[in-house]
Amino acid sequence: MEQTDLSSLIPIVITLALSLTTRNVVIGLFAGVLSGVFMLNGWHPLDTFGVMVKGHLVPQLTDSYNAGVIVLLVFIGGFVALMEQSGGGHAFAKKVTHWVDSKCRAQVSAWFGGIFIFFSDLGTPLIVGPVFRPLFDKLKVSRQKLAFIIDSTSSPVAILIPFIGWGVYIMGLLQKEFTALNANVSDWDAFIGAIPYQFYAILAIAIVPLVALKALDFGPMARAEMDAKQGEVTGNDATSLNVFVHKNSKASFVWGPLLVMAVVLVTMLAPLGFPFQKVSGSVFRAALSSAYFFAAITLISLMAYYRVRSLGDGINVYLKGMGNMMQVAIILILAWTLSSVGKELGTAAYIAEQAQAGFPSWLVPAVAFLFSAIISFATGSSWGTFAIMMPLVIPTSFAIDAPLFACIGAVLSGGLFGDHCSPISETTILSSTGSGCDQFEHFRTQLPYALLNGAIALGSFVLAGIYESPVIFIISIVAQIVLVFTFAKVYQRNYSLVSSN
Repeated sequence: MEQTDLSSLIPIVITLALSLTTRNVVIGLFAGVLSGVFMLNGWHPLDTFGVMVKGHLVPQLTDSYNAGVIVLLVFIGGFVALMEQSGGGHAFAKKVTHWVDSKCRAQVSAWFGGIFIFFSDLGTPLIVGPVFRPLFDKLKVSRQKLAFIIDSTSSPVAILIPFIGWGVYIMGLLQKEFTALNANVSDWDAFIGAIPYQFYAILAIAIVPLVALKALDFGPMARAEMDAKQGEVTGNDATSLNVFVHKNSKASFVWGPLLVMAVVLVTMLAPLGFPFQKVSGSVFRAALSSAYFFAAITLISLMAYYRVRSLGDGINVYLKGMGNMMQVAIILILAWTLSSVGKELGTAAYIAEQAQAGFPSWLVPAVAFLFSAIISFATGSSWGTFAIMMPLVIPTSFAIDAPLFACIGAVLSGGLFGDHCSPISETTILSSTGSGCDQFEHFRTQLPYALLNGAIALGSFVLAGIYESPVIFIISIVAQIVLVFTFAKVYQRNYSLVSSN
């Protein structure tokens, strides 16, 4: 029942409208799926709901690819919970602080700490923030700066790594669209190919050492740093995260399980030629699931051996972490279902027809970036934004031959950019709480940096639409260096003039 007319967009419009008004992507996706099933089956509420469950939701769960993704996410959730509740990250970060004796080193160390805690975007504020907060206070570096560093190394790092929750989730969305379009592209190849086009994530990570090494602060952050230097406390908040700390926790709780994970992956995949030869997605997900499981067993054993947690307690934490992935699984299932319903309604075909009618292919990445940013800003959810935008952007890319990897990178970058600018996003809240900084202070001091990176990213996507080349990110970094130096010097000059008057 494919109807390539304007009505096929109704489920997407309902999804967007409810996601933005309720700020809950699950509600929006569910309503979008339900409305699409009504359009396919007529207005019979009880019968239609049964059809939705039996004919649309259950098939997504029984699909072997989808089931493999959900199982992997569950194993990842259990491992991440163990890491966050072992005290190992806190012990590891404390070791790093021994050689920190300057403002620059403190900021760069926090940046390195955020990158090393790559396995969880929520782990960075949970671990790095409370450890470095006293050090920043001692060296008279503002807590606003710490919150900025934490936010710049949580989601931006996680979104670039294919074998953690972010990557698995994104590849799950990609593969569903490729399957619907009968495209000869794998989810892995698409994710890896899009990494150089994730301009915002790359810029967000790169700006921290640039600002730290050269003290190139501008805007409200520069004012906060001057106040901190003079001993004036601004923007601090008494709220702190309840972080698990134990006197027996070791830094090996972090690197030990990660080493086991690497060994298991190499043992299972190297005989198949990986990474030089392609392995099937099901084999790779099975290897990753095994790696995360044995890493979890290692961590549970280490905690029991050093008397941090008993075996029973460790297993309970692990199981609870698995359960915490339920909402992610729900979003994925609803996103897959909405894509499937949209295919039956002809949504992708309609969008493709409209795009072919005159929309320039080179403009798709930039438009995708802007729309993703708006949705993410309004909802505070980058993951929800990906679920909404991928079914729109990928078919459009294939229909008018727009650069696929740049389009994927645009959706991911836009979702991240909007999330960074949103005062209601989870990472904004956790970053401010982890650093002991007032939430609004973190929002307003980070915003100029986010807007600068967002503007550079937008220009980069225009270039990527015209000249599809992965080296464009080098141009974007050069532009960032020039603009940060310029803004910092202009601010310092204007501040000096104001002070002298």
